[in-house]
Parts: sequence; structure tokens; C-alpha cells
Amino acid sequence: MNYPTELKYTKSHEWVKYLSETTVEVGLTDYAQSELGDLVFVNLPEVGDDVTAGDAFADVESVKAVSDVYAPVTGTVFETNETLLDSPESINGDPYGAWFVRIENVSATEELLNAAEYEKFVAEESNK
Repeated sequence: MNYPTELKYTKSHEWVKYLSETTVEVGLTDYAQSELGDLVFVNLPEVGDDVTAGDAFADVESVKAVSDVYAPVTGTVFETNETLLDSPESINGDPYGAWFVRIENVSATEELLNAAEYEKFVAEESNK
């Protein structure tokens, strides 16, 4: 599995890339996409939607099931990656390039993990 060190992670398997001190890009981790299998549909929030850390803001459908995507931070969606609507499989091919949303006015970042912490968490989850 690939866990880029410049990103932050959540225990619900989202990644966070800081674009500035108050704006982030959010997507699903390599681990999440591999566990979900082939993704066939993505449902994104609207620009202007407020998201709250820990609450679902989107969902993805794979050949296995529908799964929620959780906000890793609190803030306001200022951009969505609409190319995912036509190409949800791009998440499987490039999970760290296939971002879902960009969020501004970010807060509630205390629960974010660094790459080493996330890798350890995934290893512990896999051994349960």
C-alpha cells in the first residue's frame, strides 16, 4: 500500500492534502479503494455545502456495496471533482490524484493522522 508522507489521514480511510493553512483537498486512501473494489458510482456534495468532521459528505458505490465517505475536517466545500462522476474508476487507478472535494475555512483537524500513524492503524485493523 502507498501512504504519501505529505498527506494526513483519517481512521475512516480518507486522505487530506493541505493546499494552504485553511484549505484542503480530500479523497479516499489506497487502502480504502482496494478494500472497496471496482468503483462504479460517486455521489458528491454541492459547492457551498458545509461539512462536519466525522459526518458523511459523499458516497461511493462499488461492485460490492455502497459506502459513505466521511469529512476529515469541518469547513465549506468550494470545489468538487466532477470528473469522478463520469470516471469513478479513476479512484481505483490513482487514489491520491482522484480528489473528491476541496474544502475551505478548515477546522477540527485534531484527529488527523500522519502517514506512519495511519499505516500502523491499517496494519492493526487488518490483523483483527
